[in-house]
Amino acid sequence: MMVFALLLHWLGAKSQQTRVSLLGLVVLTWALPFYFCGWRVAKLLLFPCSFLIFCIPLNFLEDMTSPLRIVASVCSTTMLNGLGCHVERAGTSIVSVGSDAIALDVADPCSGIRSLLALAALTSFYGSLTQKTLPKKWLLFVSALPLAVIGNVVRITSVGLISQAFGKKLAEYAHDYNGYIVFAVALGLMLLIGNFLNMDFNEVRARWRHALLNPSS
Repeated sequence: MMVFALLLHWLGAKSQQTRVSLLGLVVLTWALPFYFCGWRVAKLLLFPCSFLIFCIPLNFLEDMTSPLRIVASVCSTTMLNGLGCHVERAGTSIVSVGSDAIALDVADPCSGIRSLLALAALTSFYGSLTQKTLPKKWLLFVSALPLAVIGNVVRITSVGLISQAFGKKLAEYAHDYNGYIVFAVALGLMLLIGNFLNMDFNEVRARWRHALLNPSS
């Protein structure tokens, strides 16, 4: 593993790819205690060292910006129409039908990619602390993508509702500060998912069975 880490650094230096070199540093950070202390210590350090990957700029994820913009605009348009705001979508733009009360454009900064990276780090850390099995940890980590999308949809929808009810000026002001909504919604859902994964379904089934057989109790 140490040789592999040094090889990654050499390849990154030769190809002028800093991210590959940094990945080699992360692998070396884990390989050194593995070499000197053995697998028992290395097993404990596997997640902390892997978490350092989030320190590496993951610029290739910017390719997800356009699909995330489309998904957010489609879902937000559906939400706004369902709440009584008659809007239509043109690409990533959301505008009111027959008026200019709502005129939104889901630009690159509003795609949710930054929230996705932050939530990926949070869900992986939270999963490592609260989940006992590896599949549950991975399931919580993978949930970062839908959580980021849901939070972003709530954010865009709230801006549209404020624009419809109070005008564009207040909506512009809310747009600058309601990014906290993304994390409030996403973190709340993350906690719910974590609690759901930790549920003892046999105990829940037993309680329901007892309640059905003994309705008076």
